[in-house]
Amino acid sequence: MNQQSWRPFLMVSLALCIGTIGTALASPLYPIYQQLWHLLPSHITYIFVAYMFGCLTTLLFLGRSSNSFGFIRTLQAGLAFAIVGLGLSVFASNAYFLGFGRFIIGIASGLISTSAMLGLIYTIPDTHKQSAAQLSSIITVLGFGFGPLIGGAIAQVSDAPLVTPYLPVIVAAAISFFSLFSIKTMQFEKQNFSVAPHLELPEIHFKTLFYLASFTAFCAFGSFGLFASLAPSFIKNVIPWHGPLVSGATIASILLVSACAQFMAKSLNMHKALNAGLILLLISYLILTICMTMHLSFLFFLSVICVGMGHGLGLLGAFALIHHMTNVDNRAAVVSTYLFIAYFGTIVPIIGAGYLSDHFGLMTGVLGFCAGMGLLCLYLLIHHLKIKTIPNNS
Repeated sequence: MNQQSWRPFLMVSLALCIGTIGTALASPLYPIYQQLWHLLPSHITYIFVAYMFGCLTTLLFLGRSSNSFGFIRTLQAGLAFAIVGLGLSVFASNAYFLGFGRFIIGIASGLISTSAMLGLIYTIPDTHKQSAAQLSSIITVLGFGFGPLIGGAIAQVSDAPLVTPYLPVIVAAAISFFSLFSIKTMQFEKQNFSVAPHLELPEIHFKTLFYLASFTAFCAFGSFGLFASLAPSFIKNVIPWHGPLVSGATIASILLVSACAQFMAKSLNMHKALNAGLILLLISYLILTICMTMHLSFLFFLSVICVGMGHGLGLLGAFALIHHMTNVDNRAAVVSTYLFIAYFGTIVPIIGAGYLSDHFGLMTGVLGFCAGMGLLCLYLLIHHLKIKTIPNNS
């Protein structure tokens, strides 16, 4: 008979959800910041990228915090960083101040996601252990999806759209922070804390497959990054409805479609999932290009669906491949390397799109992004199809 309570699992899940809601909250507010502070498109991409640099900082230097301090204390540290970052966003008076707040939120996101993933595995009742990783993925996607939806909805009806959306999330994060003290910390063998980066590649015969999986995730993250940073600005040119709720719903729908695609395709072969993800991302770039150049608004919704499905299936296949090529001893370090490459998808292409938008117009920036990422997806797809035999993990 199962003696374990679901309460600790639900509390860790709630902390993960609140943390991810806080990280994604600002996306639909970017056009308001842009209009108020007279920002260029590149300034918006820099603010978005500041968040990703925060994530990378955690991944590189603080990724092993849970092994030294325990997942509960690390999760609380992440929530504390989230409260500080959201508080800075409330009082931000210029792009630099907001960018710093987003950087702090990025650190929070990294700490929360890594510690909560471990926490969910430890706190879920034994009868459901095999579902922990999938539940973690779904909770994370739901949190990131609810963030822009909640932020956009509150901003749409608020007299202070750059203040009010942050307040309920700050309160919820504070409640979650204190509630975690009631969870009994598990005894574990503590490792000495170190900020030394620990990245690692899998065994040499997996090298090609590793880079194919990692850069597929690079494309998936980059595609979402485009919509999360610049979509609120270019949406007004392609569809007749405007406002933070519309852009928030667009960003949320990508992640909702992604979560549904992952859930429905969970038993799909990892290579088929990877190929399907790349093909759908290619199709989404083509549709978005036609939508932008011909101003056919109905195609925008089709591109959002394709991006969401491509995002979900691409990440599903990529992570399954990473799992296949690693073992207990090297999995954490290899996953960190995989995420390090993947997160750059939300930095390099987004900065490029912002630069092109500044100098040649928003349409050129978006079309340049579609062309560059489309070529990368095509290259990855061709090389993945060439692989006939997959080595086994030794």
